[in-house]
Amino acid sequence: MSDAIKHECGIALLRLKKPLAFYKEKYGSAFYGIQKMYLLMEKQHNRGQDGAGFASIKFDVDPGERYISRVRSNKAQPIQDIFAQINDRINEALEHHPEYNDNVALQKENIPYVGELFLGHVRYGTFGKNSIESVHPFLRQNNWMHRNLIVAGNFNMTNVTELFNSLVELGQHPKEMADTVTVMEKIGHFLDDEVTDLYQECKNNGLSKQEASPVIAEKLDIAKILKRASKGWDGGYAMAGLLGHGDSFVFRDPAGIRPAYFYEDEEIVVVASERPVIQTVFNVAFEKVQELQPGHALIIKKNGLVSQQEIIVPTEKKACSFERIYFSRGSDAEIYQERKQLGKLILPAVLEAIDNDTDNTVFSYIPNTAETSFYGMIESANDFLNHRKNQYILDHRKTLTREKLEEILSVKIRTEKIAIKDAKLRTFITEDSSRDDLVAHVYDVTYGVIKPTDNLVIIDDSIVRGTTLKNSILKMMDRLNPKKIVVVSSAPQIRYPDCYGIDMAKLEGLIAFRAAIALLKERNLYHIVDEVYKKCKAQEKLKDREVVNYVNEIYAPFADTEISDKIAELLHPGDINAEVKIIFQTVDNLHVACPKNLGDWYFTGHYPTPGGNRVVNRAFMNFYEGKDARAY
Repeated sequence: MSDAIKHECGIALLRLKKPLAFYKEKYGSAFYGIQKMYLLMEKQHNRGQDGAGFASIKFDVDPGERYISRVRSNKAQPIQDIFAQINDRINEALEHHPEYNDNVALQKENIPYVGELFLGHVRYGTFGKNSIESVHPFLRQNNWMHRNLIVAGNFNMTNVTELFNSLVELGQHPKEMADTVTVMEKIGHFLDDEVTDLYQECKNNGLSKQEASPVIAEKLDIAKILKRASKGWDGGYAMAGLLGHGDSFVFRDPAGIRPAYFYEDEEIVVVASERPVIQTVFNVAFEKVQELQPGHALIIKKNGLVSQQEIIVPTEKKACSFERIYFSRGSDAEIYQERKQLGKLILPAVLEAIDNDTDNTVFSYIPNTAETSFYGMIESANDFLNHRKNQYILDHRKTLTREKLEEILSVKIRTEKIAIKDAKLRTFITEDSSRDDLVAHVYDVTYGVIKPTDNLVIIDDSIVRGTTLKNSILKMMDRLNPKKIVVVSSAPQIRYPDCYGIDMAKLEGLIAFRAAIALLKERNLYHIVDEVYKKCKAQEKLKDREVVNYVNEIYAPFADTEISDKIAELLHPGDINAEVKIIFQTVDNLHVACPKNLGDWYFTGHYPTPGGNRVVNRAFMNFYEGKDARAY
């Protein structure tokens, strides 16, 4: 993705099911869990580079001993930073106390982070906040072991204000109106309730407070707590939680918007945001890694019992398609094939744009994450070329000479690595005004492979704002003097804001929306903008489930190709020589390529939760009223 947008967060939860001495004997180290957590987080660094956090819990420690450890970082390389801190603490302890080296019990008792239960998180800041206080995991502390709660997640709630107010109604005083805080406090409130009820039950049975503690740990009903806490939640989420005594859970939203996968054997239970992460770190087969079902929680009790329980009745599954297009690593077996299919399905439109002239066309890709779609497009282009060769040979079989046959068979689809990323340079400034010139120099172009009679076809994952395309990439490609530049988006036009984790909060930031507005002005249809505003305004006081997305009326008068052509016009730098054509994937083809991830609200406006309609209407009203504000 050439535009800079904030991406998804990533979670990793690991539970060791055997005593630490087992891992010391089998794998040579009681730090096995920490080592695996480093790999689980590092393999998901694509999901978040603004911050990282790690928490661990030790089981069955004596009173007075520390059993929860947490470290967070918002430095430039946060994963490396937190594990450097962990390693420093471990090495310092081993250096000053050589007796710890071969004694697992002493290591667990005296060295922080050594434990049986771990939670890791990598994040992108969706609200421009990157202070250390915004980095997960979040910790809710209490002297009662069972009431300690650690939460981290990949989520965004659309109704934070309502959730905040519900906490106030419960008598709480939340420290800020942020979805992570409100979610954690909501879970914490019902955790407190459950512990209080169980303690009262123990008291009625004649148990002392000390005697009640292990009974409470055993009987805590995590599913019940989550069911009570999640009433009224509207958003996409995959959130993980640890309780101080050792229970843990991962909970996924009922539409399956945010991803979560898990694997269990006799030694471990592991959860991550991406399947190949688990496959790689634990060397397990594709079919062994399960997807956490929408609306369900994977609950791991301290005694080792693992269950997947329904918390909220699942709705129609709308798993985020951007996971398949861009966010998740392409090393997943299914995602790799899906991305190739995205490239294959868009080739007919590319051929139309170049008048089937593959002889005078060079195909390439930018950025590197579009490489897999590029492979699919080239496979399909080769099929097209081979069909054309075969047809020519059949039509001229009586007159075809050996020399002509060799000439025909020697024709190939021309592919080149046109843009090469300079690994020594980074676009460390994210503001568009400062970033464009940097982007132009982050990529070097390959000279000498494009002729003035050539078309240059460049495939990208998606086009969001288009500013980098206009101010940097198209100018960079024009240096090669092609006749025509065809920019291909393997994703459809992004027309609506996302409110479930991706940082696309403002309509006017989307080039497809700007193109539609420009067309309305050109064709004397701007009254539609006023009408949509009135309809949105009239819904302000309605409940979320009653709100309708009227913003789709902005796009209704135009064919997809009309908007694409207007986007090309808006993004043309003006000072380049090449003709520019922009092609987008169709939504129908997206669904063919990614049949298991049908969440397409940013393309179609079909939001999977009621809060989405409220957000898109709010975003439109902000645009109409000239407010530079987020819609959620």
